[in-house]
Amino acid sequence: MDGVMRDSAPAAAGDRIENTAPGGKIITLTQNFEFLRTYKRGRSVVHPLIVTYIFKNRLGYTRVGITTSKKIGGAVQRNRARRVIRQAYRALLPQIRPGYDIVFVARGKTPHVKEWAIESAMKKNLKKAGLLKP
Repeated sequence: MDGVMRDSAPAAAGDRIENTAPGGKIITLTQNFEFLRTYKRGRSVVHPLIVTYIFKNRLGYTRVGITTSKKIGGAVQRNRARRVIRQAYRALLPQIRPGYDIVFVARGKTPHVKEWAIESAMKKNLKKAGLLKP
């Protein structure tokens, strides 16, 4: 060791954000039926950069899914759109109420804008849906 004391104790459960898995990972929707249920039974909020679908779950934490179609562009553009949406979601995560399934759908302009613009659009959508904590 270099003589520096390091805190090796694991973080307490109360230290992490309530909408994340242990280790700070974002909890995602993985099954097709989860996406379909959110589309069909949830409500939607539309913005020129992003569409948000929201469905209340009974899990006590929020799960997120990101969809990008081929209308967005090639693989590079679709991956950029997902990356930008994921980063904006990460920034807003502490403000989001737990207990919802959220699906973000990228639109044509999404891969061409900066992360802060997506974050602003996402914040407007979530505020309109009543998901942001007061």
